[in-house]
Amino acid sequence: MAFTPDHAFDLVKAAHERGRLAHAFLISGPRGCGKERLAARIIQMLGDEASGGGGGGFDLFGEPVVEAVPPLDELEGEWVRIVRPQSKSRRIVVDAIRDLEKALYVASGPKRWKIGVIVDADRMAAASENAFLKTLEEPPPRTLLMLLTPNTGGLLPTVLSRCVRLPLTGTADLSEGAGADLVRALDQAAGAGFGTATVALTLKSVFASILEQRKAEAVEAAENQLEEEEKALNKGFEGDYLKRREEALKAAAESEYLEERSRLFEVLQSWMADVLRCKTGAAGLDFPASAERTKAVAAKEDLPMLVRRMEALGELRSTLDTNAQEQLALEVGFLKAFA
Repeated sequence: MAFTPDHAFDLVKAAHERGRLAHAFLISGPRGCGKERLAARIIQMLGDEASGGGGGGFDLFGEPVVEAVPPLDELEGEWVRIVRPQSKSRRIVVDAIRDLEKALYVASGPKRWKIGVIVDADRMAAASENAFLKTLEEPPPRTLLMLLTPNTGGLLPTVLSRCVRLPLTGTADLSEGAGADLVRALDQAAGAGFGTATVALTLKSVFASILEQRKAEAVEAAENQLEEEEKALNKGFEGDYLKRREEALKAAAESEYLEERSRLFEVLQSWMADVLRCKTGAAGLDFPASAERTKAVAAKEDLPMLVRRMEALGELRSTLDTNAQEQLALEVGFLKAFA
């Protein structure tokens, strides 16, 4: 069962008030669903207790006081440590985990909570996860650990079993990262007008270049991680371990690439769905900032044509899930969808 961020916070708060706060939470959900904000609210709650204050409540007129929740990184300090992927491999290396553990074992005041937050916990290297297991199972008194991840499958079962899970509802933020670049390209194409090979192939070029860059980053990250692990092991590995690790990391890089490709298709289809909403007068645009462009496309094209464009994108997505040659499939598919 997944929870809204507000419901999840209420559950954590109620457990704390009963003196039954878990020592480790695994907060999962798609990017942009509110994982970091939930962690920040929990940090604030425990900080208010230590300072003798209290957030929320009601004002003099009986209206609820809205809590101002700062960005997670702004809450980092002596008793709050936040770990993010920072190495060349975009992994959380074992040294970062050991630094966190040292901070957690420093003595604090009787009411002071020590909090460790690991953002993108699925990016922990295997050595990092194994090094963290003992602390995760038996942390120091008045210590709270929060692991945030969009991908619970990227964590070891031994890590998962030591956390209380808080899966959050919500959908991924499609305008995040490369999604924003693709939306800009769609907006520009809409300004020029769909229906020409030039526009279609320009969109295909943008789409393909984003994917090419993402694939290169994933491969480089996998290579860097293998190099880091080899150095950490100091040749203390047996048999074909490195070969198996190399294969596993290549598979992980391919998985990241396919996940990004799927997300970019979500952007394409959601943007086109906005055009259909504008055409039919439906509410709830996925990209409200692009409303002027999507309305312009809706005004120029009839409904059957828009439906055919949507169907072409769905067909292209399905084709790429087979063994089709990717670049050729993209060129044909974008011509069908936008020319």
